[in-house]
Amino acid sequence: MDKENSITNPAIIGPIIIGSDHAAFGLKEKIKNFLLSRGYVVEDVGADSENSVNYVDYGKKVANAVSEGQFSRGILLCGTGLGMSIVANRFPKVRAALCSDIFSARMSRVHNDANILVMGGRLIGDVLAFELVQTWLETEFEGGRHLERIQSIDS
Repeated sequence: MDKENSITNPAIIGPIIIGSDHAAFGLKEKIKNFLLSRGYVVEDVGADSENSVNYVDYGKKVANAVSEGQFSRGILLCGTGLGMSIVANRFPKVRAALCSDIFSARMSRVHNDANILVMGGRLIGDVLAFELVQTWLETEFEGGRHLERIQSIDS
């Protein structure tokens, strides 16, 4: 199988579930449109506006869906990303990575097989967010010793 097609083909990655709180609503909408323009299917679980909401509710929706295998990848956003990453990592088989630089986004996939990308809407702009999402989606898990470590976490 052609490596480029296996990584960047939205059909192979499958639908992506995305959620945010009110603080990151605007960035979530931009990321959703970015993904849709590249052919990804996106399930948006909210928030639906900048009206104040409890970030925990949206973090749980995305993390539960990834944990149960309904989605292989998810994206979460809140003001800093800290709250969402704490919530998401409480779920079995979820490896949520809070990323605000390209190196972390790439390594979260290469070494950790991160299945949820978390970003802080008040910390990064849309151009960097698009680059983080693209890097995260295009980077394959290395496996090997890293798989053994993930299995150790899951046990």
